[in-house]
Order: sequence, then structure tokens, then C-alpha cells
Amino acid sequence: MAKILIIDDDRILVEMLAEQMTGNGHEAASACNLTGGLALLRQSPFDVVLLDVQLPDGNGLEYIPAIAASPANPEVIIITGQGEADGAEKAVVSGAWSYIEKPYIIRELSLQLTRVLQYRKEKLKVSTMPIALKRDKIIGNSPAIRKCLNQIARASASDVSVLVTGATGTGKELFARAIHENGSRAEKNFVVVDCAALPETLIESTLFGHVKGAFTNADASQDGLVKHAHLGTLFLDEVGELPLNIQKTFLRLLQEHEYRPVGSTKHLYSDFRVVAATNRNLQECVEKGTFREDLLFRLQAFVIDLPQLRLRKEDIRDLVLHFVAKLCQRYGMEIKGVAGDFIEALLAYEWPGNVRELFQTMEQVFTNPLLGPTCFAIHLPEKFRVQQARAGVKVKTAVLQDEPCSLPTWGAYKSRYELEYLGKLKVAAGGNVTEAARLSGISRTRLYQLFVKYGVEFS
Repeated sequence: MAKILIIDDDRILVEMLAEQMTGNGHEAASACNLTGGLALLRQSPFDVVLLDVQLPDGNGLEYIPAIAASPANPEVIIITGQGEADGAEKAVVSGAWSYIEKPYIIRELSLQLTRVLQYRKEKLKVSTMPIALKRDKIIGNSPAIRKCLNQIARASASDVSVLVTGATGTGKELFARAIHENGSRAEKNFVVVDCAALPETLIESTLFGHVKGAFTNADASQDGLVKHAHLGTLFLDEVGELPLNIQKTFLRLLQEHEYRPVGSTKHLYSDFRVVAATNRNLQECVEKGTFREDLLFRLQAFVIDLPQLRLRKEDIRDLVLHFVAKLCQRYGMEIKGVAGDFIEALLAYEWPGNVRELFQTMEQVFTNPLLGPTCFAIHLPEKFRVQQARAGVKVKTAVLQDEPCSLPTWGAYKSRYELEYLGKLKVAAGGNVTEAARLSGISRTRLYQLFVKYGVEFS
């Protein structure tokens, strides 16, 4: 018997589904909106949630991560009267089990429930195995980062090839090392191949090594990177930069794990695990003819796509505190405090250079001769304070001029500034919900709803 929660404002459909569930031996409960549904999830464990999309107090698709993260970690099945391809894609990406249109729900739901409950039973058995993930250098606990950490745990459990994708500065090598350090090869070498810097004339010597006298100046035999990676991990950094004529060499190496040092007549074998990283869209490169499709298939058995910093701003405070501690240790300083206006200025920035740019910014702060025991916004590079000032003037000017053609939609404007306010509120309240309610004048219940809606983590 399973416990199933139905979140839908169509009372007739809810009654019909509840009757069907109880007739099949399950226990059913229902809520007519997201607020009621989330409250029930906090009060009681459920195995499966049947979730409508268009609800009186929000879009169900936006709440899938929050529902899946509730205490019992229930599986989510989307039920909707307005099936759309984009909605189906968003549901799957957000972690839903499946997406059923209401006209077909009676026909399809029984089979979907059977499958999802079987999956859940097997998943719960697997999840009882203790996993102590090594993640010391991966900072943050946003939903986006937690998803990536779960993927690291899955990838580390096998020797499958992994492709780590993401914009420059998101920490691709850091995640690649975490895959290695959490896997069975952790005690062996993690060998980095910088694909963007490999000289075409020395590619085989660099990878495979050479024997004495193989070419001019080869005064002694030398092992290549592939031999050093034996029993360990071979990390192909910026694999999208590989010249097309070299890609065939890599493909054969990944297929056979055999190679021949330059000048040698013997083939050697290397047992290595492959992790690759790129900031390029390799599928687009395949379509343009600049990347081999068969090599892409070899590399992307498992894909981890890292989020940009602007999509995980709730991690900025933790990252800043980590960087402050790191820099204070480097320069032999006492740990410095971080003022609220310092975090506010960082939250207002879009971070095109991602975590790498944030660290570089913190390094600039530590070179400021006026830096005292506390980091204030005044210590940041000028561009941050200029942006804050211009943004304030721009908002006031837009209101005064009343130019409807330049205004965003009400929903977009409200979402943007609600999230910004919650970020500032979290900093001001020190992560304490009771203090946040007092400062904002918003009830704790409504605050929790907003935190869930925008994925803001509070203690």
C-alpha cells in the first residue's frame, strides 16, 4: 500500500482519482492548492504526489524540486489539462517521474503508478547504503548544486565515461576531481590533459611517451600521460578544443585503451577512467562538422551540466565566507567579517565569469589598502558600486517617466524583486526564519511559501 497525495483544484477529478487509488489498496489524500499540499507534505510522508500544473496559487512545475525534497522524498507525476511539449520537458528536467494529460489519466495512471512504486521500492533499498561524498572544495547547498552532487555520487559508483559541461568559471575541473576522489580509483593518479594546449606535432609523444632516439633530442625514454593515468583517471580538459585530425587518435585510445610509444614497436595497455569537460555545445559542433559524433558518444555516457553562478545566487554568501577564510589563511590574517551591504552588492551582479570571477573579485578586495576587520561594499571594485548606483537611479527614473513600453510584465517584475528581497532578508536575518518574519512583517507561513517558490535555503 502506498500513500498518494493529489494536488489539484478540480474537485470532481480529485474525488474520482482518490476513489480509484483507494480501490487499488492505496491511501489517498488531497489538497486544492500548493499551499495546502506543501503543508500536508510537511505533516505526513507520501510516496507519490499527483500534481496539477495550473493551480490557484502558482504553477505546479515550479514546485517539483520543493515537493521532491520534502521529508519523504516522494515521486512526482504531473497531471495537466493543457499538455505542452515545453511543460513536459520542464517536468522531466525538474525531476518528475512522468507527465500525463488529464484526458488520458484513467487509462495511463494505473500503469504509471505500478512502475513508479516499483522504482521507489528499489531506490529506497539503494539509498540505505551510506554514501559519504567528499566535497570539501564544492561550496554551496542550492538545489542546483545538490542536483550536481547527486550526479557525482551516481557517476562515482561506476567507471562510466563522464562529460562535465558548463560555462567558463563554473568549476568543471573541481567536479571532475570530485568524481575521481569519490570513485574506486581515488588512490591512483588524476591526470589532466589540456586539450586546448596540446601541440599537434607533439600530441603522440605527450600522450603515449617515446623511446630513446625516437626523434631529435629524444635522449632518454619518457612515459606519456596515458601511462601515468593507468588505474586512475584521464581528465580531458576543454575537449571541445581538440583539432578534428587529433580526435581520431583519442577515439581509438578510448575504444582500445591500447597505445604505442613513439619509436616503439610494442603496444601497451592502460586501464584508465575517462572524464572530459567542455564549455562548448558539442552537439552543435557535431552539426558544424568540427567534432566527431562517434567521439561524442564515447564521452557522454553520463553528463553533468554545471549551473552558472547567476542561477545559484543563494550560494554566494557561503562562497564568499569560504574565500575569505582561504585568503586570510594565505595572507596570515585574522578572519574578517562580511557586512550585509557587501553581500547585497554581490547579489545584484550577474557574474558572467561565474565562481572564478567571484574568487578574483575577492582577491581584489584583499588587495584594497583600506580593508579593515570587516568587508564592506566600499571595498569592492568600483564597477559593483557603480552598478548599484545606476540601478537605483534607473528604477526611480522609470517610475517617474512612466514609460509602459520599457516596463517588464508584472509577473516578471514581481518575481525578480521578490527574489532579490528574499536574498537581502536572508542576509539581514542571518538565516533565521523568526528574525526574517520580524524584520519583514511577513508571517512565517508566507515566508516558507516564498522560500520554497524561489528555492531560497533557510536554516
